[in-house]
Amino acid sequence: MEADFWHGKWERGDIGFHIADVNPLLVKHIDTLQLSPHSRIFLPLCGKTLDIHWLLDAGYRVVGIDLSEVAIRALFSELGITPEVQDLGGLLQFKSTDINMFVGDFFRLSGDILQKVDAIYDRAAMVALPAAMRLDYAAHLRQVTHTADQLLITYEYDQTKVDGPPFSVVADEVLRHYSDSYQLTQLVRQDVAGGMKGKVPASESVWHLCERAGTDLSGE
Repeated sequence: MEADFWHGKWERGDIGFHIADVNPLLVKHIDTLQLSPHSRIFLPLCGKTLDIHWLLDAGYRVVGIDLSEVAIRALFSELGITPEVQDLGGLLQFKSTDINMFVGDFFRLSGDILQKVDAIYDRAAMVALPAAMRLDYAAHLRQVTHTADQLLITYEYDQTKVDGPPFSVVADEVLRHYSDSYQLTQLVRQDVAGGMKGKVPASESVWHLCERAGTDLSGE
């Protein structure tokens, strides 16, 4: 998926993918991660999701990345926060108390820049990427987060009848990307009301990914 595709959507305000509510699956299942107060949660390709508002209100620290500066500036505006902005050479950093957002290419984000995170919440990253990019995405995510535990949300539907994003990511693919590094548990699988884009039946799954003992992906 070309960067211009997403830049264009945000610049035109064509953001039907932006859900104007907190995801109830996050609220229901975040305790699965067994996080301590003030834990730092990473949201890849986060846009301006209202999930960030909820996580901050719940006492967590949030770090995220998105291609769109429009989205990240809108996020801080809606939070009522004026961030400190820093050019990191290839990435922009928008930072304030308990929130740190990067703008730029996810694959330019290093572990040193990201720093330690306690968990990953992937609601809209893996499903936003075409199949050709998802293997590299999963590998880079594991590397920069040192295989932090995850809540991952995926969709399954007949992609021959309607194309993504969000793309269909079947259970076998999730296992293929992550089973070497994580113990995986499918917490829930449920029908999507109205189907995918109102065109085909679809299901939505929540996965808990817990690091396997002995996994070490700390090297760059």
